[in-house]
Amino acid sequence: MDSPDTRLAYGTWPSPITAASVAAASPRYEGARFVAAPEGEQIWWGESVPAEGGRTTVRRRLPDATIEDLLPAPWNARSRVHEYGGGAWAATDDGALCFVEKTDQRVWLRETGTEPRPLTPAGTGMRFGGLRFAAGQLWAIREDHARPGIPARDIVRIPRDGSASADPDRIVSVVAGSDFVAQLAVSPDGSQLAWIAWDHPNMPWDSTELRLGGIVDGRVENWRTLAGGANRAPLQPEWADAEQLVFVDDPDGRWNLHAWSPSRGSMRIDAAPEDTGGPLWSLGGRWYSLTADGTAVCVRTHGTDRIVAISPDGEVRELGGPVSAGASIEDAAGERALVIGARTDGAAGVWVVDTQTGNWESVAGGESAWPAPWTPRPVELTAEGPRGEVYAFAFPPTNPDASAPEGELPPYLVLVHGGPTGHVGGAASPKIAYFTSRGIGVLDVNYGGSTGYGRAYRDRLRGQWGVVDVEDVRAAAVALADAGLADPSRIAIDGGSAGGWTVLAAIARTNAFAAGVSRYGVGDARALAAETHDFEARYLDGLIGPLPDAEDLYLERSPLSHPEGFDVPMLLLQGADDEVVPRHRPRPFARRWLPARCPTRTSSTRARRTGSDGRRPSSTPWRPSWRSWASCSASLHRMSRR
Repeated sequence: MDSPDTRLAYGTWPSPITAASVAAASPRYEGARFVAAPEGEQIWWGESVPAEGGRTTVRRRLPDATIEDLLPAPWNARSRVHEYGGGAWAATDDGALCFVEKTDQRVWLRETGTEPRPLTPAGTGMRFGGLRFAAGQLWAIREDHARPGIPARDIVRIPRDGSASADPDRIVSVVAGSDFVAQLAVSPDGSQLAWIAWDHPNMPWDSTELRLGGIVDGRVENWRTLAGGANRAPLQPEWADAEQLVFVDDPDGRWNLHAWSPSRGSMRIDAAPEDTGGPLWSLGGRWYSLTADGTAVCVRTHGTDRIVAISPDGEVRELGGPVSAGASIEDAAGERALVIGARTDGAAGVWVVDTQTGNWESVAGGESAWPAPWTPRPVELTAEGPRGEVYAFAFPPTNPDASAPEGELPPYLVLVHGGPTGHVGGAASPKIAYFTSRGIGVLDVNYGGSTGYGRAYRDRLRGQWGVVDVEDVRAAAVALADAGLADPSRIAIDGGSAGGWTVLAAIARTNAFAAGVSRYGVGDARALAAETHDFEARYLDGLIGPLPDAEDLYLERSPLSHPEGFDVPMLLLQGADDEVVPRHRPRPFARRWLPARCPTRTSSTRARRTGSDGRRPSSTPWRPSWRSWASCSASLHRMSRR
């Protein structure tokens, strides 16, 4: 539309990208493996199916490139260990599928041509995740909710013959000894076990330990700490051979690759000013994998993701490829590695990369649901905040069939990720394209406390939640407007859970935003500390301070304490069965605290959402979140006509 007579105001552009198409274009990919089979190598991966309520199936690509489901409906591979799950399926050496069924949290086995059969008992309160098949046996993280109160966790071995389905004592407890365990790694001969452990009040990006123990008569009797402790968070141990253990650690503030062996002790493999690692929300997190010759294929993150290969002699080679955000290195075979991630246009998928040739091959996904002209190109921005640089990605309005009147500045929607120890990369998600195609720009902010920029940036939020995050999202929004890229009177803000807290606090404490959407947002920090699940039960100790000593801070920081600041339109959305921010929180907030001059709408749904990072580890797609975008779009549309 080049004619001035046919130009349309920002926020009013017609778009083919609907909320329904956004939902359909947003599958999750969870884990991928090379699997040996008599007929040739197969590739397996987990994938959510939006059209089937978001259930997670496991699919495979056969040697002839045929793709088929290994896990038909209604089976749903989803773990609830730590509430965030992860590692909900594994492949055996002979090509059978082990998986955690969402509805009962039991481990099941499906062999070729048979129906799934249970490996663990029903009705015991046990959950399983982090499945690995190693040294001819099935291993897992167990979380036992049989007794009231805090669940117990251990690393277990589950017999494949199904005997434990009737007798829980047949499940062998291999090692425990900490509040949390994750990322187990069994040596090739089955004689040693490495794993990650941590205790309250630490979170696994603050302080963890890498432990190693010998297996005697099926159990670890004694173990030692190889790495970790205060202000160090080792991750993802993997055996390079019978003696050498590779892992991620951050003694100098960046997660880089290290190795340990009995003869040489610990040594650094890589020393990049980027992160190979991230927040351990999920038991399935994997940031590198080792090829047959010992080359480490790994993710490096500073804002965006890069994939590199580090040879045993230390040579680093860029592997290029389409992935720029949300990258994980799931497995390796020969000289090839399996990579999950998203392209800059937001299309998520699974790829195989050949480390020798640099060739990338698509396995699943990786294609945008709409033509390229509808997808915005990310612009990496750095703003100056009160406590240093603030990182963000801007996505300008993008529509091949529309343009705005000359001189008009666009409205923008600021997105606040959850966690708050989360991270966004430079990928235009379907949600982002929904807005930009309508003439509404999007600013995705990695405020202080985000991962992907090193420990110092992550620690900026320690003791300052509700302060630094608010300062940084405001600074990013103001910088965008000062640069002449956005209309300062038409900037809205949207976030979920921990991001919803920041939305509420930013509306209450600043005048930078003209509207807000809080999805299952936290309004009362004391209530969150009292009611949340065990994984995050002490999270606020580090974000605000330990109770009861810091109670005054909890009161002062909570948006509920500042009702006078709410004077712009607000949309509050809530899951009826939410385990972190219960249903009763938003409605009193809207009815009792928000003044009459603040137009407010609340909505709830039966769908379940757990965890302050905004993930849905065991829920169907959260439908009102799609409606919230449409509602926010309508609000910005109305503002565009002011």
